[in-house]
Amino acid sequence: MSAGIRLPQTRLDDLAAQLRTGSGVGVETLRADLTVAADVAQVAQRLSSDPAISLLVNNAGIAMIGPLIGSEPQRLEKMISLNVVAVTQLAVAAATAFAARGRGTLINIASVLALAPERYNGAYSGTKAYVLNLTQALEQELSPRGVRVQVVLPGATRTELWARAGIDISYLPPGMVMEVDEMVDAALAGLDLCETVTIPSLPDMLEWDVLNTMRLDLVPLLSLKYAAARYAEDATFSA
Repeated sequence: MSAGIRLPQTRLDDLAAQLRTGSGVGVETLRADLTVAADVAQVAQRLSSDPAISLLVNNAGIAMIGPLIGSEPQRLEKMISLNVVAVTQLAVAAATAFAARGRGTLINIASVLALAPERYNGAYSGTKAYVLNLTQALEQELSPRGVRVQVVLPGATRTELWARAGIDISYLPPGMVMEVDEMVDAALAGLDLCETVTIPSLPDMLEWDVLNTMRLDLVPLLSLKYAAARYAEDATFSA
């Protein structure tokens, strides 16, 4: 499956041959452009109907460069269609099938920018925050039904995403950019550790746990009958 670009069938076939040779497992390719609704529906149908599928890695995505102001509406729509709509439809299709069977693993790929909306492009980081929220909600639904759920938040990783977004990755400090194999190995290690959220670069996941606990502590205070005292008409403000 491609991230908005129809990959040549020969490229998919070459990758399948490498996997067969390297692992000895059977590999079948399904060519689809996940920015096209009909193609997404085709993949979702396969996820829903094939009991041999027990794992989905939802990793297709595209990015944009530059500020939101002045962005091309068509490019924004295409990015949101892939990063949000397609991801959701495929995640729900897989989750529904896995839950019915009482087994399966769903892995969604987000980004550390889900936690840093001030950095990079706001719409892109917004799509990745969506994926984080979606996965956390799905984990609550699926874990009691025997389905494992993980969201991976990579930092800058050396993939084709940069060139497709018109970004020269060589301008980033080398210490910021992780190689693909390193990131994938860390993600799989996080899965083995039963992490719902995996941040490959974060030295101590206690940092995430603290942040998440603070977020959860806010929840009971977010919807109350009365507005906070600071918004009262007679509130006193100092200059």
